[in-house]
Amino acid sequence: DAADNEVAELGADIAALPALKSLDVANNQLRELPAALADCPRLKEANFRGNQLRDKRLEKMVNGCQTKAILEYLRAGGRGKGKVESAREDVRKKKREKQQKKDSGDGEQDEVEEASKLLVKILHVSENPAPLVVKVSPGVKDVRAFIVCCVLKGVNLKPGNALKRFLTMQTKLHEDICEKRTVATIATHDLQLVKAPLIYDVQPPDELKIMPLGRKEIKAKDLLRQLQLEAEEQRKQKKRQNVSGLHRYLQLLDGKDNYPCLVDAEGAVISFPPITNSEKTKIRKETRELFLEVTSDTSLQICKDVMDTLILKIAELNRSALENREGSGSDMELDAPCGPGNMNLPLVVEQVRVVDTDGNLKVLYPSKTDLATVSSLLTVIR
Repeated sequence: DAADNEVAELGADIAALPALKSLDVANNQLRELPAALADCPRLKEANFRGNQLRDKRLEKMVNGCQTKAILEYLRAGGRGKGKVESAREDVRKKKREKQQKKDSGDGEQDEVEEASKLLVKILHVSENPAPLVVKVSPGVKDVRAFIVCCVLKGVNLKPGNALKRFLTMQTKLHEDICEKRTVATIATHDLQLVKAPLIYDVQPPDELKIMPLGRKEIKAKDLLRQLQLEAEEQRKQKKRQNVSGLHRYLQLLDGKDNYPCLVDAEGAVISFPPITNSEKTKIRKETRELFLEVTSDTSLQICKDVMDTLILKIAELNRSALENREGSGSDMELDAPCGPGNMNLPLVVEQVRVVDTDGNLKVLYPSKTDLATVSSLLTVIR
């Protein structure tokens, strides 16, 4: 109970209160509510009235909505970051339309739609003889706290421009649902080139070394300086006000004493979010198995929502690649013959556990509740 004080800020550390059930901060001087509130698992009652919030939509919700709705809004990112929320609304709308069709006796059409949906099969940790585990060091909490990972098998990047479309899709997700990488960053790796076990860690800028995509090995500090010079040169040449491409994300690390990184069993940095992946685990046309990683300094739920969408988009690309190959009559070899019976083979998503240094589970993806936001387009075999 902290009502009627002069509280000006709630920090993201509030998520470190797992037993918090009730919070009263009415009539204070709050201008923002942190998204981290949505990561308090037991929070059921909250009173934020009487604060002059910058987000006027949120202020209206505070005065007239239940706590659950407010937390959902914060989880989606609030004002200017509501694409996840709108995606969920689209899913709810489609579910309502589907129910209306069933009620009107249009069941056969629904069965056809169900049969044509993309298939994803989940391989649980208990069924996997060699499940992949990511260990998280305590230092990431103050730098880039959240990470969600999984393995995706059965991907086909061989036909035509499938690999190019895959990379374009990832770029679009960074622009859209990841809000230009400000709320989350995606990294995709060739699983066969990933040397487990993995550690999600932090390292000082002058110690972290990585071989960025298309470049030689370099220290993180020198890489950022090099990218900044390239950005400025590019801006001058094109006479633009703003820089483009990878260079736009450099400021996301401003003021950090340590940088986040994913390190493999050989001590090599394979990911340096939100900047770049490593050439060591680069995806190629021959890649059939992916290690997927989403990181964020905003919330765990954002990571999960982005991962849901990423898996959906890869499933769509996989279906498209198979259909195009069937139509073109290509004689390119696949592990499985491509015919009408194989057009809807499921992708296999292997669960990956993220644990702390003592081995305690922090997050398992996909869990029972994950992939729900894309369930109208995916059939998930659990």
